[in-house]
Amino acid sequence: MSRVPRSLVWASFVLAIVGLLDAVYLAYEHGSGSNSLACPETGHLDCAKVTTSTYSELHGIPVAYLGLAFFVLLVLVMSPWAWANQSPLLRWGRVALVAGGLVFAIYLVWAELYRLDAICLYCTGVHLAIFLLFVVTLLAEAARMPAEDA
Repeated sequence: MSRVPRSLVWASFVLAIVGLLDAVYLAYEHGSGSNSLACPETGHLDCAKVTTSTYSELHGIPVAYLGLAFFVLLVLVMSPWAWANQSPLLRWGRVALVAGGLVFAIYLVWAELYRLDAICLYCTGVHLAIFLLFVVTLLAEAARMPAEDA
């Protein structure tokens, strides 16, 4: 089994940290009830409309808090030390985690575009981070696959 290229390991770790920082800010804004999101509140760009909508909670739990917990877990599993672990459970758990995160992000983008008619720039940052993490994780796992003999 091949090793994962260091560039992909570090890219995943940095993306997870960037996503975590964005999620921390969104959770802080939600928890404090602050309205300081540096995002216009006019037209299609309206963070307040998105972050206070019915889609901002899942079964009574704020999506911002779910995102925060998700990215804390991602920072752990995307760390260079976790990538060094060859455990199939960790490897495929990481793939399942980012795939599930991407599916949920797609749902939230759908809600923003088709239900709320508003986009939150900070939420978009989180969605972009999870999409890139999905791509990097798949590339990393593909790089681990043994090359077939020609």
